[in-house]
Amino acid sequence: MMQSELIPHLFRSEFRKITAVLCKVFGMEHMEIAEDLASETFLSALETWPYKGIPENPTAWLYLVAKNKAKNYLQRHQLFAEKIAAQVKADTPEAVEMEINLSAENIADSQLQMLFAICHPAIPMEAQIGLALRILCGFGIEEIANAFLTSKDVINKRLFRAKEKLRLEKVTILFPDKGEINNRLDTVLTTLYLLFNEGYYSESQDVVLREDLCLEAMRLAYLLIENEQTNQPRVNALFSLMCFHASRFEARKNENGEIVLYQDQDETRWNEELIGRGVYFLHAASQGKQMSRYHIEATIAYWNTQKTDTPEKWDHILQLYNRLLQLVYSPMAALNRTYALSKVKGKEVAIAEAEKLQLSGNHYYFVLLGELYTGIDNRKAIQHLQQALTLAKTGTDKRTIQQKIAQLE
Repeated sequence: MMQSELIPHLFRSEFRKITAVLCKVFGMEHMEIAEDLASETFLSALETWPYKGIPENPTAWLYLVAKNKAKNYLQRHQLFAEKIAAQVKADTPEAVEMEINLSAENIADSQLQMLFAICHPAIPMEAQIGLALRILCGFGIEEIANAFLTSKDVINKRLFRAKEKLRLEKVTILFPDKGEINNRLDTVLTTLYLLFNEGYYSESQDVVLREDLCLEAMRLAYLLIENEQTNQPRVNALFSLMCFHASRFEARKNENGEIVLYQDQDETRWNEELIGRGVYFLHAASQGKQMSRYHIEATIAYWNTQKTDTPEKWDHILQLYNRLLQLVYSPMAALNRTYALSKVKGKEVAIAEAEKLQLSGNHYYFVLLGELYTGIDNRKAIQHLQQALTLAKTGTDKRTIQQKIAQLE
């Protein structure tokens, strides 16, 4: 890999690891110092490597520089160092001798502990996702702003308020006790679920799929599976759901970056290895007694990897949506149910159910109505698609809808 590509690549993969470990050392109230030191580490690489060459082990070089910068900071700020030393119960009063452990095991533990700290009920869900993207995924403020369709100023203020709240609550970067892990795990899983969806149904940067967001959600979910305390059935179910969805990434958009609807996808472009992993983790999820929304959604996603259009398949999917809506109602799940209903009981029945939803601000709602009316009343189908066109936010969505309208006209 060329130097111009290596540093951005390492920034994406290592910034989050260094930040998580330094946050754990310094404490949540000094999160900005950890971020600054991690940033300075990469600045040193940018300044040094062009002249001295890429080190034999670039990652080890970054870790060593990060450790030295942290220790130098502690040495320069003795009062701060003494406070931090007391917080982490250092064996020696010399804070400069504190161990800054960047081993793979401690990095994984630090990231998980940080994930639980960020997913604290005291801060709003959107702030939890924003902090996860910044600290655990290494995303820049502009990237986060793009993901949320807002400005950098709004994101900076949101993250600042969240950090202040975590300081006031004196949130520590430690694993909660066993009972608290179970209580907080739902919030952690919701954050990862929404992070994945932010990428899967992307309306940012004029793209229909942001794989980077999805893959970061999958990476963090897998960290939960690798840890004995958090390797629970609902975690496996969520990871299974992500695998099934990720298996269709390549088929979900065409060469122009436009979305390809499920019924038009080329199943030969589906990733069989990821489908197999989804099946494996769905089986692991079945070992417990609890049925979560992730179990049901993963099972629906499994049936969607079976492209053959059989009555059995769609009846299974319809029944699963019925159970999902009883467990946790969401407008998108209700919308998706009506498509399954059309496959089981026909378009007329599905149209009647869909129109009850009245999701007038959602372009997917009008796209579905356009699909359902096609062949029954093409004039109405076009009207609904035109309404979808006015609501669609990305150019790729608009082009897809325009092509549908052109076919009907």
